[in-house]
Amino acid sequence: MEDREEIIRHYFRLGYSYDDICISLASRHNILISKRHLKRLINFHMGLFRRKHYSDINDVIDFIEILLTTSGQLHGYRWIHLKCILHGLTVSRETVRLILGFLDPEGVQVRRRRRLRRRQYRVAGPNFLWHIDSYDKLKPYGICINGCIDGFSRQMIWLKAYHNNSDPRLIAGYYMESIRETEGCPAVLRTDFGTENSIIKRIQQFLRRNGNDALAGPSSFMQGTSHHNQRIECWWSFLRKHCTQFWMNAFSYLREEGMFTGTYLDKALIQFCFLNLIQTELHDLQLEWNNHRISPSRNRIGPFGRPEIMYTAPELYQTRSYLMEVQQDEIEVCEEECVFRDNFPCDRDVYELCCIQMVDNNINVPVTAFDAMMLYERLRRLVLAEL
Repeated sequence: MEDREEIIRHYFRLGYSYDDICISLASRHNILISKRHLKRLINFHMGLFRRKHYSDINDVIDFIEILLTTSGQLHGYRWIHLKCILHGLTVSRETVRLILGFLDPEGVQVRRRRRLRRRQYRVAGPNFLWHIDSYDKLKPYGICINGCIDGFSRQMIWLKAYHNNSDPRLIAGYYMESIRETEGCPAVLRTDFGTENSIIKRIQQFLRRNGNDALAGPSSFMQGTSHHNQRIECWWSFLRKHCTQFWMNAFSYLREEGMFTGTYLDKALIQFCFLNLIQTELHDLQLEWNNHRISPSRNRIGPFGRPEIMYTAPELYQTRSYLMEVQQDEIEVCEEECVFRDNFPCDRDVYELCCIQMVDNNINVPVTAFDAMMLYERLRRLVLAEL
């Protein structure tokens, strides 16, 4: 069993309130502790405070400056504050707002002018309905993103970047990985029309074939147009605002400078240089989203709170989890129809050629977007010179 103090420290660093920490300890780790005792542990025994021992302001400024060179330039001050907390920096939200206004005043004005109108949407509880969709804004450059979100809690179930999202066996692989992790399947699965969803349709209906509810069997899978797949479509606008717009701008620059022509080789080089960085950003964004607090909307259509809490402790919202039990032998049968991501971000021949060039020319693996841009330009020259 994990050390209790380490678990508490983890949730504290995520910015959880004392109530949220107590709920998470009980629902996810079977640790029952009162709010009063938790405060005593955190403040006096572990020496953790929300408004004491602030990080050096220069460290905070340096961190935010680095974020502003990446897709972090798309975030508002609340999201930047969450990133600071998750990276171990103790700072007030107001301080982050002032720093961001000083470092990026133009970006603050751009974000302030944006507005988003939401449709009304209701789901019975977590795992009642999962929405699956592919995001194609980066597909012209060879980067394919696929995601799944829980309709009730808005918990992101998975968010994957790969060089393919049209293979139905791959999408089914994402689904089966999540079924293994959650130890069950949702009551209903919803996707767009498309051949890439053909296998998960069969898998979902197979897993729900013996259900005794009205949504069992064929009714457990729903397909429709994109604007009806509302939860995930709304989340894609969030993804673009906080992540992919940065990469779209970066790749558009390469195209405008004549360094990307859309050939198979150019796409493979983009995948080699950028795919792992983008997947890391998606993983961080998924973690941040699942642990941020969703505030009440103007029309009061809920629920509201942290997706992680809404997903793992639905009884606080007068509902329950609708996760359907799945047998181990059923999982194994379904996995035979799937393929799973490997460690190659692009075509294997291109991958091996690029690795050879990096070794021969003493080139390091990129750790920032700028490094990846430089690597792409250099590898493109070296590879094209050999052809």
